[in-house]
Amino acid sequence: MSSFEWNKIIAAVLTAMIVAMAAGILSSEIVRPKRLDHAVYLPPGAEGGAPAAGHAGPAQAASIEPIEPAMAKADPAKGQALSKPCLQCHTFEKGGANKIGPNLFGNADASIASVPNYQFSQALLTKKGEKWDPDKLNIWLFKPQEFAKGTKMSFPGLPKVQDRADVVLYLQSLK
Repeated sequence: MSSFEWNKIIAAVLTAMIVAMAAGILSSEIVRPKRLDHAVYLPPGAEGGAPAAGHAGPAQAASIEPIEPAMAKADPAKGQALSKPCLQCHTFEKGGANKIGPNLFGNADASIASVPNYQFSQALLTKKGEKWDPDKLNIWLFKPQEFAKGTKMSFPGLPKVQDRADVVLYLQSLK
């Protein structure tokens, strides 16, 4: 091949690279992504939405309904049905493997961040030694990020206190 042919090939490659670079610059100027205020996708069973990052505050923590009255009417079968979306990340059977999240069998009254062979986020490790109880599970299921800021769990939470009570009773039945 002559040097003239090589010059044409190199010029074509350089031209293509310049066009691609210019298209990238132009497209980033035309399309400017903006951060959404509300979640676009909510897993089944999760109504409402998680607030955008930085919008949860102490006023919301005080607005969580107490779980005790709802526990009297709780139904573990409803809790099991509500926890179906959780199967994407958790297992519920005895001796079940950890997935993205830990196995939840027998953890309703266990110590926080105590599932063997699971690497918890630093947010939950700071609560290690505390025990899960219905009140803590209520806050956790309402908004996991509010209970432990920085947790790996991205679930937006269950807004209805009765749904949370059903799930807590279901978790307590796993022994």
